[in-house]
Amino acid sequence: MEWEVGLIEWIQKALGSLNSTVGAVLSFIGGELGLLLVLLIILFCWKKESGKRLALIITAVNTWLPMIKAAVMRPRPYMEYPDRIRGVADAGNSASLDDIAAQGYSFPSTHSASTTALFIPLANEVKKKWMWIIAIAIPFLVGVSRAITGMHYPTDILAGWALGLAGAGIVLLLEKKVKNEWIRHLILLASVLPGIFFVRTEDYYTSLGLMIGLVAAIHFEAKYVDFKDTRNIWAMILRVAGAFVIYFVLNTALKLPFSKEFLANGTMGAFLVRAARYAVIIFVIIGIYPKVFPLFEKIGKKK
Repeated sequence: MEWEVGLIEWIQKALGSLNSTVGAVLSFIGGELGLLLVLLIILFCWKKESGKRLALIITAVNTWLPMIKAAVMRPRPYMEYPDRIRGVADAGNSASLDDIAAQGYSFPSTHSASTTALFIPLANEVKKKWMWIIAIAIPFLVGVSRAITGMHYPTDILAGWALGLAGAGIVLLLEKKVKNEWIRHLILLASVLPGIFFVRTEDYYTSLGLMIGLVAAIHFEAKYVDFKDTRNIWAMILRVAGAFVIYFVLNTALKLPFSKEFLANGTMGAFLVRAARYAVIIFVIIGIYPKVFPLFEKIGKKK
């Protein structure tokens, strides 16, 4: 719709040289690394069970939305109006802006949905006024940033907010109605697997791998690790820092057996390797890595 194009164009002109910086910073919060940071802080530094619950919500929402995108197939604003709107790729995405497999489709906005699906349920658990302010402000600002970067139309963002709430509600309702955790997780997995037959974008296979690895990690950790919540500030820092080290090391190491050309060629083989890579990464971080947490508890404590 013309008003959407005009609005994005006006915002980009109003910000001028700040367009890329402001958009990139705000988009980072709703991107892969930003969400991972928030989830790890919740999981390793606040409440384990809340972290697992929120991680399931985010991965489910982030896998459902690429399926909707693949059905709607709405190109991004900068793709349809290159002479009026400038596209700013997300941090860490070095692929061409014209690469649909890497950049994905426009409707709905996954960044808007994922921040809504994370922060609204989090505010409901924290039950503090300041948290509710944050839970409303962050999805709003992240949504605006998606228009600033030319990656989404305003209607994509509105739909993202609505679907983020709906997705979180579905996962929480499932938790309430289905008491058996294995059955609940298998239902979630079954709901995201159909995308294999028609989705050909990287975001879906990233989230699919995360969903598979997360479910496996939750059950493995509960049976063989069972780490405890901590209030040791040094242990908190080491837990999160160590997780990011593992993320970057594994993400690099698991790419080594394959050429850059293969990983970026948009074939089913490349997509499945991507899903497997993320499944391994999240399984190690949440399922195996917490085994060393008792060592961190000794740091900073008086003898």
